[in-house]
Amino acid sequence: MNETASPSERYSQGMATRRAVLGDAHVDRAATTSTEFDRPFQELITEAAWGHVWSRPALTKRERSIITIALLAALGQDDEVAMHVRATANTGATREDICEALLHVAIYAGVPAANHAIKIAKQAFEQMDAEKAA
Repeated sequence: MNETASPSERYSQGMATRRAVLGDAHVDRAATTSTEFDRPFQELITEAAWGHVWSRPALTKRERSIITIALLAALGQDDEVAMHVRATANTGATREDICEALLHVAIYAGVPAANHAIKIAKQAFEQMDAEKAA
């Protein structure tokens, strides 16, 4: 937000939801590395994606997480798939949920997209397991 304006209610809700899903460390890192160039984009996704879509009550964070991972996998958005797989620690989506979603990706978006997303998810889960064990 620009320095003279207070954050909108939608932005504040979005920041709370973004933190709940992605975790404080991720959101703080994004804020710290934000520049004048990408700050408008960060504001947009916080307000629109997190404040409007992710904050709606009709679906749970778990359900939104599953949908998001499937869509990102279908679109080949590897970094985003990994980020949202890591976020399942906060959303309640299980590994079984993600497996089922990626089976749908295989049928409706193609086996190569699902195969690659499975590889990314496995790496993310291994990283999560290692962090938990440490």
